[in-house]
Amino acid sequence: MAINTREEEAIQAVVERLTDAYRATRTRMEIEAAVTEAHTFFKGRPVRDFVPVLVERKARAALDNAASTGQ
Repeated sequence: MAINTREEEAIQAVVERLTDAYRATRTRMEIEAAVTEAHTFFKGRPVRDFVPVLVERKARAALDNAASTGQ
């Protein structure tokens, strides 16, 4: 199932918000990787309306976890 343009735009907005939030501790590449990994987790799920919100939460958790473990 291909993601629609609205979801793509929402995911890009997640990247931008997380880039602003983690600017001091994470590179853009790390943030994009966390978002991509989180987004991949929801691939194929039938209900897409909340995917961007869930992706942001999962990516934030991954970025916070990496920061606390020193990665």
